[in-house]
Amino acid sequence: MRFDSKDLALAVVLAALYAALVIVQGLSAAATIQLRIADCLIPLCALFGWPAILGVVAGAFVGNMSTSLPLANGVYDVAFGPLANLLAGSLIYLLRKRRLIGCVLGSVTVGCIVGSYVWMIFGAPSDVFSLRIPVTWPVWVASIASITISSLVAIAIIGYALLSILSRKSIAEPLRSKGLRVVPAQKKQSHESFQFC
Repeated sequence: MRFDSKDLALAVVLAALYAALVIVQGLSAAATIQLRIADCLIPLCALFGWPAILGVVAGAFVGNMSTSLPLANGVYDVAFGPLANLLAGSLIYLLRKRRLIGCVLGSVTVGCIVGSYVWMIFGAPSDVFSLRIPVTWPVWVASIASITISSLVAIAIIGYALLSILSRKSIAEPLRSKGLRVVPAQKKQSHESFQFC
């Protein structure tokens, strides 16, 4: 795997964008919902490969340091949030030929990892998008269900739509012509296409 200055620049831009979205959402009224808007960047790992994976991991670390660390038990989010992004981004990248399946599995990965601890930071969720969670559920089950559903919205719906738009030939080709390596989804690859191995 080659990793040059353009790859580093892409990783830094995605990390900054992810962290900025997390911080802005944490400061706004949108912080009351568990839908992390920044997670819509995770599916871009299928298009940009390892620079995108590193970007969403670093972005989660910086964003979580700013928003979760000051809170009680926030250290869990700083440690395990980037790990969730690493696993979800890698899974989406490995399943780039089946992008929607990759996005759904990435959402479940984030939901299970983040949901297993986020209730210790923000308390038990009482609803998911105005749907009441049964009070008989254990708090960690309710938390995993809540985060998984919101991750499906952020990653498998919004993120998948973003990935589909950026994967169009009219957008991907200009990115290639500027020197960015875009990982093709097709099985057969031409000599002009770039990919990370």
